[in-house]
Amino acid sequence: MIEDSDHSWSVDGGESSDDDLQSSGMDTNDQEKAEEEAIAELTRRETRGVQMWRIFTLLILVAVSVAVSTITFRLLQAQDIDEFEDSYEFFVAAIRNAVESQVHDVFNAGALVAGQVTKAAVEKNETFPFVTVDLFEVIGGQAREMSGILEVVWSPTVEVEQRDAFNAYATENIGWYNDSIALFLAEPGHNFTEEWFNHSSTDYSIKSPLPFLPTSEGPWGPRWQASPPVRSTYEINFDSYGYGANTSNNAIETFRRAVMSEVLEPLPGTENFPPVCAIGHPVFDSLLDLDTAKIAGKVYSIFFWDSNMVNLLPEGASDIIAVLKNSCNQSFTYTLQGTSVTYIGPGDLHDTHYNHMEEIIPFFELEDGLTEEEFASVEGHCLFYLHVYPTAAFAERYHSSNPVQATTMLVFAFAFMITAFLMFDRFVGRRNRKMLVAMTQTNAIVSSLFPSNVRDRIFAQAKDESDEKKALNGKSRLKSYLSTGNDEDNEAAGGGDENDQYMYKTKPIADLFPETTVLFADLAGFTAWSSMREPTQVFILLETIYKAMDDIAKARRVFKVETVGDCYVAVTGLPDPRKDHAVAMCRFALDCVQKMDILTRKLEVLLGPDTTELQMRVGLHSGPVTAGVLRGERSRFQLFGDTMNTASRMESNGLPGKIHMSQETARLLIAAGKEHWVAPREETVVAKGKGELQTYWLVTTKASNQARSENASSETDGSGEYDENHIDGAPHDAMAPVLDEKTDRLVKWNVEVLASLLKNIIARRKDILSTQESIRHMSFSKIATTPLDEVQEIIRMPVFKKCKNNESKEEELSKVVMDQLREYVSAIASMYRNNPFHNFEHASHVTMSVVKLLSRIVTPDVDATNSDLESTLHDYTYGITSDPLTQFACVFSALIHDVDHVGVPNTQLIVENPQLAKYYREKSIAEQNSVDLSWELLQDNNFNDLRLAICPTEYERVRFRQLVVNSVMATDIMDKDLKCLRNKRWEKAFAGDNVEESLKDAVDRKATIVIEHLIQASDVSHTMQHWHIYRKWNERLFEELYSAYIQGRSATDPSDNWYKGEIGFFDFYIIPLAKKLRECGVFGVSSDEYLNYAEKNRQEWESRGMEVVAGMVEAAHKKYGTKSK
Repeated sequence: MIEDSDHSWSVDGGESSDDDLQSSGMDTNDQEKAEEEAIAELTRRETRGVQMWRIFTLLILVAVSVAVSTITFRLLQAQDIDEFEDSYEFFVAAIRNAVESQVHDVFNAGALVAGQVTKAAVEKNETFPFVTVDLFEVIGGQAREMSGILEVVWSPTVEVEQRDAFNAYATENIGWYNDSIALFLAEPGHNFTEEWFNHSSTDYSIKSPLPFLPTSEGPWGPRWQASPPVRSTYEINFDSYGYGANTSNNAIETFRRAVMSEVLEPLPGTENFPPVCAIGHPVFDSLLDLDTAKIAGKVYSIFFWDSNMVNLLPEGASDIIAVLKNSCNQSFTYTLQGTSVTYIGPGDLHDTHYNHMEEIIPFFELEDGLTEEEFASVEGHCLFYLHVYPTAAFAERYHSSNPVQATTMLVFAFAFMITAFLMFDRFVGRRNRKMLVAMTQTNAIVSSLFPSNVRDRIFAQAKDESDEKKALNGKSRLKSYLSTGNDEDNEAAGGGDENDQYMYKTKPIADLFPETTVLFADLAGFTAWSSMREPTQVFILLETIYKAMDDIAKARRVFKVETVGDCYVAVTGLPDPRKDHAVAMCRFALDCVQKMDILTRKLEVLLGPDTTELQMRVGLHSGPVTAGVLRGERSRFQLFGDTMNTASRMESNGLPGKIHMSQETARLLIAAGKEHWVAPREETVVAKGKGELQTYWLVTTKASNQARSENASSETDGSGEYDENHIDGAPHDAMAPVLDEKTDRLVKWNVEVLASLLKNIIARRKDILSTQESIRHMSFSKIATTPLDEVQEIIRMPVFKKCKNNESKEEELSKVVMDQLREYVSAIASMYRNNPFHNFEHASHVTMSVVKLLSRIVTPDVDATNSDLESTLHDYTYGITSDPLTQFACVFSALIHDVDHVGVPNTQLIVENPQLAKYYREKSIAEQNSVDLSWELLQDNNFNDLRLAICPTEYERVRFRQLVVNSVMATDIMDKDLKCLRNKRWEKAFAGDNVEESLKDAVDRKATIVIEHLIQASDVSHTMQHWHIYRKWNERLFEELYSAYIQGRSATDPSDNWYKGEIGFFDFYIIPLAKKLRECGVFGVSSDEYLNYAEKNRQEWESRGMEVVAGMVEAAHKKYGTKSK
């Protein structure tokens, strides 16, 4: 460099030669110019590339906007078409169902009359054709009312030799006509009088229906009796064969069943009337053997086709074309408009554009293995079909503007995106130009300060410094981390700007451990269980179980890696290798499973129902793992490798309560002489990413057998996850010994809950300065005879009273009170019957939901010195959280609300226990009975101290009674009067402007609503909890109703409408109820939680309900020994 400089100027100030200066200047200029040209060329090349990408991106945006807009339009248009087709198919199904019902009614009505004719002949010992049916108008009127037919006619077959005798018989027995007229005039729905009938003709002989035609030579089919009675006596014994009725004789004789005629020719002047048709029903001379009995005549059912087409569609549905066609080449067109029908005219007049959507519905029934072709092969009768088509008007209702609107919005959105892109590109270009100018200037400055080779060395040195790292022994540092929990190098590297050049100064802490066994342990059923609990209860469970597992791990020298949710991960064989890592891990797993069973039984008393159904599902796999410290803001010790993945697969493919291991772990156990621990799994496991694997179960020994026997006391089926196809295999009465221990735990849990609330009642009572002022301002009526009479529109809540002390001490209950409370809850539990659904476990489940919702109501939490704010918060929660007696009453009501429930609804209870139904005036029988039995038990002298602890004064006793009555009566959702009262109260309180007589009335009314909705939601809380919880209780309810059905206690098979019934239950009760919880405004996040679960369960039921119902039905048939339909 010095030599190069000397060519330009003299270090000591001497002048250089002109040639040297010129040469040096040219070299420098040429170099700078070359650099500038290179930069300019680079800039041009990059700019050109950016411009090309800009154009390409713009074209892509335009193409995507066009494609997405077009696809969106097509999809939404297809959605409209799908909705149109789905609606049409739905209405066609409705029409099909209605037609099938109508066919059944029409044919059965005539068959009923035909049977009555034969019955009359047999009972009166008459021979055909000399048969007259007494009170024919009554029988015919019932048939007409049942099926909507126009006229019913009894027409005996009269042979030639019987004509004179029949004419004489008709004259002698014409009295039926006057009887029919009298009965007909007594029927409601018409304004005919006696004068309307013409009795002038006394010729009752067989005659031609047309006066100008002679009577045929026989045989004859006289219209002997008719309902309604003919207007003129002249019409009696018109020969029906003269109308062509004898054309169906061959078909009736062939099939020996009713057949339908073609549409009758209209009489003069009635050409525009709707089509009329007749059904001929054979009348047999004997009812004993219809296959050999002689056909002695016919009963004709004459009807307008219009009458069979009303009510085919639900109200509001319209514009569907129905073309009536028959095998006799006749066709007639109707328009269906909801429950009405309009006759358009003869012929097929539908829009041929919708031919592809034709649906054909037969208007006849096939019996005795007869095929449609065989039925139509005999002449003399017609088979009718209803051809259904949509119309343009019907389709137009499903043509929405959504495709156009959505496409327009997308076009505008993409236009905005393109505009934004262009603006962004402009700003980026302007920024890049400024940066390029700045970089050029900076480079010029650097170039002016340093020669190019010096500048390059500076950049290279900086790069070399950034690449420098230090090496340390990894395995020794790993053991140090595991023992101390930190890493000195990591701590030294944290903080300071000097570390910004690289993350850490040292190598990561990591190593390979070739011999390890990894455990994954998951709490099966935890998700469903936690959906019913408070967050604190969830953490109590996890902390208790994980603490026990940690203690076992320390004792067994097992290393705990981490917990993720309800999954516990542990490993043996690191950080210190051990040969028996597989054996040690199996012992640890077995200890954990057994400990889990013991803890859940103990925790059920604290955490409530279903806790014992939780079980541990364990997976084990042995192999190498990579272990190390993953450094960052929160350093963690982590395991990586295929062994972890396989262990996780073993757990996910295992069964609750069992220890599932891979072939590698099993091989190590066998090698260690523990082959008796290993049992091959019968079926292979298909694991994600692993394919088909042969796996093994850890066979339990004496200790685990003991744990299993302890487990047998629990009613769980061995799985924490709820078995979706499970209905208990034994009747509930047979399960009573199994339930004893569980019921005892539930009793203890209920006692703890009630005791805690009772303590608050006593503490609050002592802290109130005076209750006399509130009592003086209260007024209440005398208690009525039955609980239903005591239901109040507004339950008076206590006036807000300031406590003496800011913090109330928790009162301890005396031993006497606790013993009586325990005895009372035990007695209540014994009063519950062993129903599959309405049992003590259900009551405990409802209680748990009530406790959860009460805990979510916002509680006043202010300084007692600020009484105004405290009072405002008291009113905000409608006084519920400030009154422990109200809370106790809510929980108490949940406990007793189904006492002595017999497993059938109130409608059946009226039949089974008429005396009880009469006492309660056939309203809310089960609910009132539960209140009376529970209240009567509480009044027993054995519970004097408990009763005084709850309500020592008459004022408190009456308030407590009102709270319990209103709460329990609220669980009767079927009583119309109670429902009307609740709806009116809701409208007053929440649905609009309400001029109250006082603010106190408004607050108390809302408090009453909240209390009743609280127990209503809790009573059906399984529908608003996790899917597995919903499925469990849904199956129990199904079993209860099915059991009642097969015992003859119910006329309806619940399986017939269970799927649709559940959807309706969600849509019209559960989801609206959950929304009302939210509108109450006091339940916090629980209202949203309940609503979300309700909507999810509804969706899940809609997609899987049919399969679920089929499984429940199959299980019920298997359990009760019934046969499938």
